[in-house]
Amino acid sequence: MLMPLPHPVPDPVSLDLLQSVAELGSIRRAAMAHHVSQPAASMRLRALERTLGLELLDRSSGRARLTPAGIAVVEWGGAVLDEVRALLMGVAALRAEGTTQLRLAASMTAAEYLVPAWLNRLRAAEPDLRVSLQMGNSEHVADVVARREADLGFVEGDTVPAALESKVVSRDELVLVVAPSHPWGRRRKALSAPEVAATPLVLREPGSGTRQVFEGALGACGLSVTPLVELGSTTAIKAAVGSGLGPGVLSRLAIRAEVNEGRMVIVPTSGFSLERSIRAVWPRSVVLAPAASLLLAQINRPNVAPATRARPAGGSRSSDR
Repeated sequence: MLMPLPHPVPDPVSLDLLQSVAELGSIRRAAMAHHVSQPAASMRLRALERTLGLELLDRSSGRARLTPAGIAVVEWGGAVLDEVRALLMGVAALRAEGTTQLRLAASMTAAEYLVPAWLNRLRAAEPDLRVSLQMGNSEHVADVVARREADLGFVEGDTVPAALESKVVSRDELVLVVAPSHPWGRRRKALSAPEVAATPLVLREPGSGTRQVFEGALGACGLSVTPLVELGSTTAIKAAVGSGLGPGVLSRLAIRAEVNEGRMVIVPTSGFSLERSIRAVWPRSVVLAPAASLLLAQINRPNVAPATRARPAGGSRSSDR
């Protein structure tokens, strides 16, 4: 028998707001993203701190930064928010029962920075089509598609399970990033593969496409990674790197805003390639549903710009790249 939830229970909306602070770098930006005032956002975050009995944000410098406890809550809270989104997605599917629907699964990078633009084009071609999207790491997405719980998936990397067909739909590149205060933030000389391998890094968890590509790049040089900490989401890595915990490895797509705003610095590297493919995957020997085929056709149209950031309504958010 399941035990009742202990009290008090943290508010999912406040957890989501904390995730946005971690990703966007300030309470002000997070408030704007959630369409609330900055004072209202601050009150919600302080209430969350009281509920948990933890200091989640260090406000001493005049700019809120996540504390170690805050980084941990962002990491754990991501799984809670995934399940809330899955619940809402399921309820929406029940309401829409009987209508045409396309079930998608995508890795975190693809889901947040590429899929929204693709869906905009699909919506223009099929305005009545209902789409559900669950998010996870590439390993999870491949498993979901293989079990035929999604019509089409998007994963990162150059290899996919033998049970799946695949097609390259986009390209991406991993980069080494640090906070501006880090000594590498002013470095001009590129780091070699042995230097990178010898440095403890903030990394995605095993099973994520980001981790697989990074390990593969160093492995091709006869080297292995040195994890400082392993985290299950891009947002948690951004928060950890931004707090000065250490260098991290992220998609160039995912850190565009932080680099442009001076909140992160890309460290040059040489001697190994961190480029990767974004692939559409579907079960082998299965004819794609018409809606899935249409989506692939829309992706292949020219001038599809990646979205800066979006959280699909009702999308489930597990771990990855």
